[in-house]
Amino acid sequence: MSFSGLPERVAEIRQKIADAKARGGHGQGVRIIAVTKTHGPDAVLAAVGAGLTDVGENKVQEAIGKQDLLAALVVVPGGILAVGRAEPPLRWHLVGHLQRNKVKFLDRFSLFQAADSSRLVDEIDALGITRGTPVDVLLEVNVSGETSKGGYAPGGFEREAERIAGLKGIKVCGVMTMAPFDADEATLRRVFSGARAARTVCERAGLPAVDLSMGMSADYEVAVEEGATMVRLGTVLFGERTP
Repeated sequence: MSFSGLPERVAEIRQKIADAKARGGHGQGVRIIAVTKTHGPDAVLAAVGAGLTDVGENKVQEAIGKQDLLAALVVVPGGILAVGRAEPPLRWHLVGHLQRNKVKFLDRFSLFQAADSSRLVDEIDALGITRGTPVDVLLEVNVSGETSKGGYAPGGFEREAERIAGLKGIKVCGVMTMAPFDADEATLRRVFSGARAARTVCERAGLPAVDLSMGMSADYEVAVEEGATMVRLGTVLFGERTP
């Protein structure tokens, strides 16, 4: 698949993000995470060629397969294929649920965006201690309360943030959340502002939480208005996914 017109779509999205930032008034920087799940390595190459250097994957094995295939290939902005190291380096984000027995694979990612339970956090902490450097994560918060979604409930989150602040092998860079599918604007704002409040809880606990990863293809403008620093975009960039 060629993903023709991707640079133009990225430019349009960047403008929409800039407009949403102005409306929201939070003054934050915003990074686009190009979510390439179910697409082939060509989607990653197309994203980098369009100037995006943050790539998100939901599943560990799918991500590793793409990483290995692309290890020696680089597409610089402008679409020139080369061999060697990407400049700036490509950053891989794991944005989906992770089983505890796969925590060891987090060495392959710049940021894990879905630390969703105390047991998983403790496994990640152990990895960070073993390797000698903390693992960068976002804590997933289930603001909407949907049983189909993972993540910490807002109630009791303060106690967990304080507990995590005492761990040495994990670095909490911020919070991630997902809004309900097809939610109305009022619900979106409630969910996104709730995630912002959770980040404040992290900050008060002494965690270095700066980022807010929220907003996807259908709702990223509202998310940016509410303070998102990362938006996870797939369909709006690459089209509909295959199952």
